[in-house]
Amino acid sequence: MKKNKPKYSQILDAAVIVIAENGYYQAQISKIAKQAGVADGTIYLYFKNKEDILVSLFEEKMGEFVEIIKERTAGIESAAEKLFMLVESHLSLLAENHHLAVVTQLELRQSNKEIRWRINEVLKGYLRVIDEIVMLGVEKGEFQSDLNVRIARQMIFGTLDEVVTNWVMSERKYDLVSLIPTVHELLANACGCRK
Repeated sequence: MKKNKPKYSQILDAAVIVIAENGYYQAQISKIAKQAGVADGTIYLYFKNKEDILVSLFEEKMGEFVEIIKERTAGIESAAEKLFMLVESHLSLLAENHHLAVVTQLELRQSNKEIRWRINEVLKGYLRVIDEIVMLGVEKGEFQSDLNVRIARQMIFGTLDEVVTNWVMSERKYDLVSLIPTVHELLANACGCRK
C-alpha cells in the first residue's frame, strides 16, 4: 500500500541522490528527508530504517529495470537481438541516471550480510531474464549447443556490471552508450553466436 503513495517514490528518488553523493554510511535520514522535501518523521511512515530504504530502492529500481528490459525484448525472435537489447538497455539506462549508476555499482556492494542477501534476492529476477535469452539462443541454434547457461549468465551480467563500474570509477570520462555495439559483439561471440 505504501508503495502506491507519491511520497514513497519521492523518498526513494531522493535517497538515490543522497546515497550517490555522500555514500551509504554518510547518508543520514535527515539528508534524505531534506532532499525529498519531507519531514524526517515522514520517512519512518514508509521505511523502518536506512537499510530498508537501500533495499527498497534496489527492489524498486531493479524491478523497473527488469520490466523495461522485458518490454524491450518482447516480440524479438532472435536471441542475439534480445541480447543486444539487454546490453543497450543496461548501459543506456545507467548512463541516463548517474546517481543510480553510482548507487548500483558502488553502494550496493555491501559488506552487511543481511543487506547483501536481500539484494541478491532482488537480482534473481534480472538473472532469469538473462537465462531466458541464453536458453533461447541455445534452443534456436544461434548459440553453441553445449553452452553452460549458468556460466554464460555470469559472464553477461559480470561484463555489464564491470563496464558500468569502470565508467562510474573513471567519473564518466567517456561515453558509456558508445560501448554498446562492442560489448554486445564480445558477449554474442563468447556465446558462440552464429550469424
